[in-house]
Amino acid sequence: MKHDPRDNVLIAFADPTRRAILERLSRGEARVTEVAAPFAISLNSVSKHIRILERARLVRRRRVGREHVLRINPKPIEDAAAWMRTRTEQWSGRLERLAHLLDATPPD
Repeated sequence: MKHDPRDNVLIAFADPTRRAILERLSRGEARVTEVAAPFAISLNSVSKHIRILERARLVRRRRVGREHVLRINPKPIEDAAAWMRTRTEQWSGRLERLAHLLDATPPD
C-alpha cells in the first residue's frame, strides 16, 4: 500500500507536545529556542518533535544567521481537514441510508 502524506500529519497531531508547538506557531514565527522554552524536556527532544512536524510539512524552518526560525504551514492542516470532512460526509450518508433501511425493514 502506498504511503499517504496525510499519515505524517495525523502522526504529528497525535502528540500533545507537537500540538502545543503548532499552537505556539499559529501565533507567529518563533526561534527554536523560543518554541522549546515552555517545555520541561531537553532542546534535543523538542528538536525531534520539530523534525516530525517538518516531515509532515506542518512547519517550515529558515536560518537567520545562527538562529533557526520556525513558522507554521497551514496547507497540510487544510488538506487533512478536507479529507476528514469528506470521510465524515461519506459515513454520515452511509449511516443515514442504513437507518432508513432498518426503519423500512419489517420486524421478524
